[in-house]
Amino acid sequence: MDVDYRGVGLKVGLEIHQRLDTHKLFCGCPSLMRDDEPHEWIRRRLGVSYSELGAVDPAARFESLRRREFLYGIYHDTTCEVEADEAPPHPMNEEALEISLVIALMLGMRPVDEVHVMRKIVVDGSNTTGFQRTALVALGGEGSGVETRWGRVRMATLCLEEESAYIVESSPERAKYRLDRLGIPLVELATEPDIWDPEQAKEAALKLGRILRATGRVQRGLGTIRQDINVSIDGGARQEIKGVQDLYLIPEIIRREVLRQLSLLEIRDELRRRGVKEEDLDAPVLDLTPVLSSSSSKLVSRALSKGERVFGLRARGFSGIMGRELQPGRRFGTELADYAKVFGGVKGILHGDELPGYGIGREEVDEIRRKLSCEEEDSFVLVIGKEEAARLALDSVRERMKQALRGVPSETRRALPDGNTAFMRPMPGSARMYPETDVMPVKVGPILERMGELPKMPEEQIRELVDRYDLTEDLAWELFDEGKVPIFERLSGYGVSTRFLASMLVSTVRSLRREGEPVENLREEHFEEVVRLLGKGLLAKEAVPDVLRSLSKGEYTSAEEYVRTHRMTQEELDRVIDEVLGELAGKVRERGERAYGMVMGEVMRKVRGKIDGSLVSKKVKEKLKEFLEAG
Repeated sequence: MDVDYRGVGLKVGLEIHQRLDTHKLFCGCPSLMRDDEPHEWIRRRLGVSYSELGAVDPAARFESLRRREFLYGIYHDTTCEVEADEAPPHPMNEEALEISLVIALMLGMRPVDEVHVMRKIVVDGSNTTGFQRTALVALGGEGSGVETRWGRVRMATLCLEEESAYIVESSPERAKYRLDRLGIPLVELATEPDIWDPEQAKEAALKLGRILRATGRVQRGLGTIRQDINVSIDGGARQEIKGVQDLYLIPEIIRREVLRQLSLLEIRDELRRRGVKEEDLDAPVLDLTPVLSSSSSKLVSRALSKGERVFGLRARGFSGIMGRELQPGRRFGTELADYAKVFGGVKGILHGDELPGYGIGREEVDEIRRKLSCEEEDSFVLVIGKEEAARLALDSVRERMKQALRGVPSETRRALPDGNTAFMRPMPGSARMYPETDVMPVKVGPILERMGELPKMPEEQIRELVDRYDLTEDLAWELFDEGKVPIFERLSGYGVSTRFLASMLVSTVRSLRREGEPVENLREEHFEEVVRLLGKGLLAKEAVPDVLRSLSKGEYTSAEEYVRTHRMTQEELDRVIDEVLGELAGKVRERGERAYGMVMGEVMRKVRGKIDGSLVSKKVKEKLKEFLEAG
């Protein structure tokens, strides 16, 4: 479906969250992610309170209604009482504030005079305190931000905040988090909603990410940077889409969100044409277990055997609406199922547009419709589960159907791997922020005075790489984007071609990753050893992918061990060449010196990766000449 994005009034704003390379924001613990089992687990429950203005944030109210239990994993050597909320926060990490100011100035933003920490209510368990500490550091303006092919994307704000805890597992009853991530300094860049094309959003995110990396003071690796996307169209509503890890998925997420909102507006108009009103959806939830007690549906019979029951809700005027596609592979019924899963903790729903089905027959469907007093244009929703969960789920479905009459509800949604999105929770309101009384304000002037020159912008760093190391611009950008410039510069003095070195650090590693190899296990010392062996002529270039693959799998403890196992001596090479010349003797005599390519190709097929290709070429030429002279 072709969409005129200008015509539909598309507005997109980005929020980029980047971890900084310094210790935690409100204590001295290292910003170190762990993958081992925590030393201890502590148990908590969180509640919600009124703001200073007497209001309750809707997202916080939503989480409190779930009444979940939270378990927090602590490490005795890298977390402390601050993360566990057993001690007040320390003064703000001024190095993190300085890095934030550097980023702000590189983006043309105006720093505030004094940084005040605020509390942002978060009751999903990701913070032990029930709030996230955040501070406004700088404001945007007309000259701030980045240029794209579609126009300038201005900055709105730059905030410094603490990273949330790392979620281990989650269910409707409880969630487990590790506290190693909690408190890592995080800079949040928010743009104005200047983006009006999906591809523009990707370009803006790429350029902002490059400026962050140009500082040399941000963390690198999976999960250290993530994008949230705010999307709206005319007549629709702002959606906050969270957790976008893949930069190149951004345009598809936006395209599919536009389709979703356009489809929801069509559904609204259709329901209004049918004369459906919100009070029409206030039918009671009914227990329909007797109707399906003898059903041949395995889905139903398995549930009933576990003591679960079937509950139903009439959907006045929704016939044909439930099956309406909103995004590829996702229908309006899927939206209802998301609400049922989140609020009721059930596995999903069944609705009238997909039944008969799942083993439920036509007669059973007719009886369900009769029990629910459905008319021709009506549909229905079924939930199978324990009574309390099922009723909660159907109440949330009822509310979502009422919202469909109004149009597009404003929601916080999570990005799915295919570019679709799913409901997470209601959009936060204005009542979620209030002052932090445990952290003193910090004056910005003295920090700005002691700061040195700003880092060079990414484009200038790329020009220097290209000129100094004879790289192509594409290779230089790959090194920059992968964070490999420091190791590249350190290893460039070992006598290895700089282009080969750059390609090994980015292209070879990327290819191995695509093959499913655990390249995250490769350390800088592995690359240094490989380059040293290449420089000494002890390792063939052709062998580099196999060496890195073996090292990543732990099959060898070092590149030297690999070389000792695989390296071919010159005597062994001579024997291989003699064998090939013997096998191809007739063709070699027929072609003479023109047989070099044929012989070389066959020899390399047998020795590739075991000895340097230039040496093989030299020996093949010598042996071929001797063979021909011998007649």
